[in-house]
Amino acid sequence: MEDTAGRLPDEAVEKLRGSECLVVLTGAGVSAESGVPTFRGKDGLWKDHRPEQLATPQAFEKDPELVWDWYHWRRSLVREVSPNPAHYAIAELERRVPDFTLITQNVDGLHLRAGSENVFQIHGDLHHARCSECAAIIALHGQEGLVTCELCQGQMRPNVVWFGESLNVRYLELAYSAAGRSDFLIVAGTSNVVQPAASLAYAALGNGGYVLEVNLDPTSLTGSASATVLGKAGEVLEELVRLAFGEPSESRV
Repeated sequence: MEDTAGRLPDEAVEKLRGSECLVVLTGAGVSAESGVPTFRGKDGLWKDHRPEQLATPQAFEKDPELVWDWYHWRRSLVREVSPNPAHYAIAELERRVPDFTLITQNVDGLHLRAGSENVFQIHGDLHHARCSECAAIIALHGQEGLVTCELCQGQMRPNVVWFGESLNVRYLELAYSAAGRSDFLIVAGTSNVVQPAASLAYAALGNGGYVLEVNLDPTSLTGSASATVLGKAGEVLEELVRLAFGEPSESRV
């Protein structure tokens, strides 16, 4: 394992240039560079509530209007920010590598806005709601307050994975399959403590893949990763794309 401070190893650049199956895993640190508050950050309190008190099935059952107010507020924050260089660099990687999968723990949709297409949002999506009764999923367009299902009149809930809930099994199967066959895996902006996403890097390592970690601070993965670069994801990934492939193939919109 090579541990560097803001400097990309030559080996990482060469292996990425020759990659045929690339997987990228992103966490809250990537969104934070756009100004999205981190879930467990110092600014986590909302109306005297901790996120851990609101993001549960029990909290929704007790006070669905309160929970919806929190998610509407979070969506309003996301609408005010834009994708950052990390999001755009990852979208560029998708255009460069034949077999590409993006797995994100973030629910803000910024990867999609930056142009990424093959994205597994394994923790859900702030911008959609799911019916508690019939499981129908709808896009949210500026709604406030409680949301009712138009199909069965059931109670809609945010389409996110809450504490105590399982992740989408199909997404997990596809994520592990991609990680297991990847020859290069990038872990960016995550503390690597939330399971099962934290295990994806080891699936790649177990199959001989090269794992590049990009984070502000060392994590539990740092000792096992092929290389760790300490720094902002936007700066590091933008430089990685430039060194491996040259200038972006498409301009940003």
